[in-house]
Amino acid sequence: MIEQITLRDLGVIARATLPIGAGFTAITGETGAGKTMVVTGLGLLMGARSDAGVVRSGADLAAVEGVWLVPTSGPVAERVADAGGEIEPVDDAHGELYLARTVTAEGRSRASVGGRSAPAGVLSDLADELVVVHGQSDQLRLRSAAAQRDALDRFGGQPVTSALAAYAALYDDVKTRTAELDDLIERQGERAREADDLRAALADLEQVDPQPGEDAELAQRAERLANAEELRLAATLAHAALSGDDDAPDIVTLLAEARRALERAAGSDAALAAHAATVEDLGYRASDLATELSGYLADLDESGPHELAAVEERRAAVGAIVRAHGSLEDALALRENGALRLAELDDDGDRVTRLGDEIAALRAELDAAASVLTAARAAAAERLSTEVTAELRALALPDARVVVAVEPGTATAAGRDDVTILLAPHPGAEPRPVARSASGGELSRVMLAIEVVIAGTGSVPTFVFDEIDAGIGGAAAIEVGRRLAALARSSQVIVVTHLAQVAAFANNHLSVVKASDGTVTASSVRALGGAEREAEMARLLSGLPDSEAALEHARELLSLGSEPAQA
Repeated sequence: MIEQITLRDLGVIARATLPIGAGFTAITGETGAGKTMVVTGLGLLMGARSDAGVVRSGADLAAVEGVWLVPTSGPVAERVADAGGEIEPVDDAHGELYLARTVTAEGRSRASVGGRSAPAGVLSDLADELVVVHGQSDQLRLRSAAAQRDALDRFGGQPVTSALAAYAALYDDVKTRTAELDDLIERQGERAREADDLRAALADLEQVDPQPGEDAELAQRAERLANAEELRLAATLAHAALSGDDDAPDIVTLLAEARRALERAAGSDAALAAHAATVEDLGYRASDLATELSGYLADLDESGPHELAAVEERRAAVGAIVRAHGSLEDALALRENGALRLAELDDDGDRVTRLGDEIAALRAELDAAASVLTAARAAAAERLSTEVTAELRALALPDARVVVAVEPGTATAAGRDDVTILLAPHPGAEPRPVARSASGGELSRVMLAIEVVIAGTGSVPTFVFDEIDAGIGGAAAIEVGRRLAALARSSQVIVVTHLAQVAAFANNHLSVVKASDGTVTASSVRALGGAEREAEMARLLSGLPDSEAALEHARELLSLGSEPAQA
C-alpha cells in the first residue's frame, strides 16, 4: 500500500507531497494543474521509461519518491534484499519501503530501492507486486495472454486451481520421463561403448585380482630382491658383530663379561648393581637382535632370481591396472560397483520400452487432466464474461459485451488453453482484444469492471485509474464511484478524476491547485474535508465553488458516497 508520494520538478509540479493511505483516494484539480503528473510520477517509480520531457522547465532534474507499506517477508521483501536494499520495520509483519527515481534534463535516470541504487528494472519487478495502473497510456495489468489466463484462473477459484495443479504435476512427470527417454535414445551408442569398456575392465580386474595396497607392497619386495647381495652382506656383518661364531670378540660376549665384572664389584658399591642390570638388559636385546638377523639371512637365502622375476611380473600386471584406472583404489572401487553400472547399461533396451509405456500412460492421463482444466476454465470464463458485461451496463457502456475466450493453444505447464479477454463495444461488433477495441476512457472502465469482479482474488494491493470517467456523467459516474469504493474494500484505490460523482465515494480526497505563477508548489496539494471538500465538489459540478445550489448538490453526493462505507 502506498503511504505517500513526493514529486519535485515534475511537469508543472515544483514540489508536492501526496498522503495516500488506505481505501479510496480521489485526486481532483483544475485542468492543467498536474493531476496526471501523479500517475506519471508513479509510473517512473514503477520502472517506466524515463523521458527528459517530464522535467519542469528550468529545472536540472525531476525526482519522485514513494513510501510503501509492505510485508517484511514474501516476493517484495526478497526482491528488495536481492537489490541490496532494506525495508524499515514498522511492526512484526510490515515495514516501510522507500523507492526513488530521478530524471535529468538530458534524460538520464537513476533509481533507488530501499536506500540503495538499483537498475530501473528492479522497480519494474516490484511493480508487478505493488501497483496496477489503468490509464490513458494503456498500462494494462492484463496486457499479456499469460496475465489474462492467470486472472481467469484466480476468478475460477478451487475448481480451476485443483484442475491446474493436477495437470501441472502430470505435465512435469511427462516432461521428466520424456527427457530421460530422449537421453537414453540419443546416447545409446555412447552407452553401449561404455558397457563394452566396462565389461572389458571388469574382466581384467577379475583376472589380475589386485589387493588393497598391493602395488606398494610389491615395490618394496622388488627393491629388496634386487639388492639381496648387499642386504646379505650387511646383515652378515651385523650378525657377526653381535654374536660371532669364531674367536673374534662380539657384542654379546663382551656385554656378558661386563655384566659379570660389575656384579663382582657390586658388593663394595651398590650403585654398580644397577649398571649391571642395564648391561644385562643390553645383552638380552643384542642376543635377540642377533637371532632376528639370523632369520633375516635365512629368508634371503631362500629368495632367488626366480622370485624377483615373479614379483616384477606381478608388478607389471598390477601397474597396468593402476595406469588404466588412475590408482589402485579407483580400480578396486570399480570392481566393487561396476557390476551394478553394467547391469544398468545392459538394461537400456528394456528401459526404453518401459519408459515408452509409462509415458504413453501418463500422456493419456495428461490429456484427461487437460480436458478437465479446459472445462473448468470455460465454465469460469462464461461466468466472468457475464459478470463483467453486467458491470459495464452500469458504467455507461450498456451495449458493450465482454467475452472471455478459452481456445486451444500450445501446451505448457499452465495447460493447453489460450485465454483472451475480448470486447464488443456495440451490438453487431465482432469481439476483439480489449486493448484494441476500446478508447482510453472505455478501456479504464472495462478494466475497472474486470478488477471489481475478480477483486480479492489477486495479490496486488494498489490500483490506480486515470481518466476512468472520460465520456460519462450523471448516474453512470455515480456507478463508477460505487464500484471504485467496492474495489477499495479489498485493495487500495487511487483515482484521478474530474467528476464529483466519482470523488464523492472516496474516503481520502486530495486537491491539486496551480499557484498564480502556473506551477504546483508544496502548498498546492491539500487533503480536503468538511467545507473545503464541499467547495471542491461544487467546483467540479458547476465551476463555481461558492454556488449554493452546487454546494447543496455536493452535500447530497457526499451523503450518497458515504453509504457504501456505512454498509
